[in-house]
Amino acid sequence: MIAKRVKDITPFIVMEVLEKAAEMEKEGINVIHMEVGEPDFDVPKCVANAVQIAFDEGRTHYTHSLGDPELRNEIVKRYLAEYGVTISPDQIIVTSGSSPAILLTLGILCDEGDEIILSDPGYACYENFIKFIGAKPVKVNVYEEDGFQYHPSEIRKLISERTKGILINSPMNPSGNLLSPEIMKELVEFDIPIISDEIYHGLVYENRAHSILEYSENAFVLNGFSKLFAMTGLRLGYVIAPKSYIRTMQKLQQNLFICASSTAQRAGIAALKSAKDDVTQMKATYNIRRKYLIDRLKQLGFDIKVPPTGAFYVFVNAKHLSADSYKLAFDILEKAHVGVTPGIDFGENGEGFLRFSYANSLENITEGMNRFEKYINEYIK
Repeated sequence: MIAKRVKDITPFIVMEVLEKAAEMEKEGINVIHMEVGEPDFDVPKCVANAVQIAFDEGRTHYTHSLGDPELRNEIVKRYLAEYGVTISPDQIIVTSGSSPAILLTLGILCDEGDEIILSDPGYACYENFIKFIGAKPVKVNVYEEDGFQYHPSEIRKLISERTKGILINSPMNPSGNLLSPEIMKELVEFDIPIISDEIYHGLVYENRAHSILEYSENAFVLNGFSKLFAMTGLRLGYVIAPKSYIRTMQKLQQNLFICASSTAQRAGIAALKSAKDDVTQMKATYNIRRKYLIDRLKQLGFDIKVPPTGAFYVFVNAKHLSADSYKLAFDILEKAHVGVTPGIDFGENGEGFLRFSYANSLENITEGMNRFEKYINEYIK
């Protein structure tokens, strides 16, 4: 008998689109991938070199469960330089990607039946993490006309004695929009821990992203190296938490994960020290793609009310094409050979939307949009 908490987990639909696309590619069909949120760049050369050096030097053993001290020190330097906030290395736990960081954070905050407030639409996996630990996701609808911003007045209505955290994600997946500093300041006034997923920080093309740590110490910051440094396969992340929680979180880490990959941690040190020029180049390339994709979608009749300025996504209202985003996405895949993510993957309030990723070459994005335009002209009546 499968445990109920596992049976109730919903699929991560973007992966199902990707897997269906892979089946088509095995049959010789060329698919343009605009569904998956994975950088199309190789890791920076300094990162690749650091991994090789780590192997050559035998750095392939367990590290401290909190993480390599040198890496934690580099993270401290980054948050001081980027946001002007002072944290201690003892507030950081290095994890095998940001997903374990989410699990550790929710595990320390929630008992059975406790509640976490999160946005709808929002990152598809948050809800399942919350349910898996026995807590309850409490969703707040956010809307395209507001740039998918929280309305603190709506959150206030949902706060109860069981509310253990408010989850924010800026730049946001799926929309690519940034949460305003004014709203972040209002959220911390509720005196409830803020869980801030900052995995797309650094990938901002207009204005700048703010860390929740600029406004409150009552916060858990989730971050990692997958997006900014194109290190998805190295599985390296971290959580910054108030010191009073660290020892218990460390015990969870020791039992569940032991430590993050030793070689990946050496790669993380190299990324923070030496990959600035690589990141600058990747960001410039993403921005060219972002502008092209937004313009092309507008030409095809999509009304993008607040253009995204971060991450590598454009989340568009496609209700004029279909009210069933799941069916629409797979129809586009099968007929146009373009992978996109259905909005329903991100919550009921995302239904009718499509997420386009520009983590692909401009040449491929252009071809994908040409195919999508043909699909609209031929199949949408």
